[in-house]
Amino acid sequence: MVLATLEMRKFVAPEFVIGSDARRLAGRYAKNFGATNVFVVTGPNIIKAGWVKDVTDSLDAEGIRYTIFSDVTPNPRDFEVMNGAELYEQKGCNAIIAVGGGSPIDCAKGIGIVASNKKHILTFEGVDTVALPPPPLICIPTTAGTGADVSQFAIINDTKRRVKIAIISKKIVPDIALVDPVPLTSLSPDLTANTGMDAITHSVEAYVSNASSPVTDTLALESIAQMSDYLLLAQRNPGNIEYRNQTLLGSLLGGLAFSNASLGIVHAMAHSLGGFSDLPHGACNAILLGPVIEFNFEACPDRYEAIGNKLNAGSAGRSPEEIKNNVLSAIRSLRESLGDTHTLSGLGVSYADIPELAKKAKRDPCLATNPRIPTIADIERIYERAF
Repeated sequence: MVLATLEMRKFVAPEFVIGSDARRLAGRYAKNFGATNVFVVTGPNIIKAGWVKDVTDSLDAEGIRYTIFSDVTPNPRDFEVMNGAELYEQKGCNAIIAVGGGSPIDCAKGIGIVASNKKHILTFEGVDTVALPPPPLICIPTTAGTGADVSQFAIINDTKRRVKIAIISKKIVPDIALVDPVPLTSLSPDLTANTGMDAITHSVEAYVSNASSPVTDTLALESIAQMSDYLLLAQRNPGNIEYRNQTLLGSLLGGLAFSNASLGIVHAMAHSLGGFSDLPHGACNAILLGPVIEFNFEACPDRYEAIGNKLNAGSAGRSPEEIKNNVLSAIRSLRESLGDTHTLSGLGVSYADIPELAKKAKRDPCLATNPRIPTIADIERIYERAF
């Protein structure tokens, strides 16, 4: 049995609306925030799928002007944030709507930070470094996994140092998230798998975090159960709104959990990989999750047992070693069912990269809440197991 902590914890969350066609409320909420000229941050594929037009139609209906900024790549770059902030100022915008997965949402958060604080985005790396709150921010997620639409995190790629930086501040919690399952129907099988495994990783790391609380524990475990039950169904039935909605709920719960309990080694190492090798974040998390559980397990076996139960790993009456192996097997089985067979070597990472990757991961703020603090040598060994 895992006992809840009695220590004080704080919790932050945005307002959110969840359900089919929530995206069409964007104009109404922008008007409620007093917006007269909205900066819409998105990506080319999301525009092509038609989801941005639904949002701009709602702005048109309210008589609100808008500028679309779609120069956002996966693993959003520092210069993309700065270019967006410059255009935001030029167009005289006074609110932001992000339509997309984690990359447009994180880029939108960065643009808002720069627009209010008038400094380069990289100067805000770390915890509680944002002095002035950004303009009103409405987020419309188009994937089920990142949790960026409800979190106090923004992850930006420092292109000079080739590492992702984390900006963590309650000031960048979105004002509202319009959580709509309909845009998820255009997700590819790979993106469904990658973002879904990202959501599971968020919840696993939040649950074993040394900053967890009864609230985040409840959210994290329910998120794992949701993704375990519905992720594969959603991938195999991409147009099924109910399955998509259940995975979106799992992502939402996981986002609220990690936003308040923080993360751990998986994300520290994935941030290093994403910045250094420009790899998909969800794929990195999926690859690293198993090796990290092997490393962390001894620090909190009861917590991993609870995770295993939500993954239907069957741990009743088992020894700690059997419980660990069952959890690892459940994760491996889910990845295989999703068609996720990636390894670091298969994604082009070489053993020669490991020392540099490990040094960068060691400096990531997500390590502070991992249940077991690793040495650089430990991190190197975890990377090696992911090959």
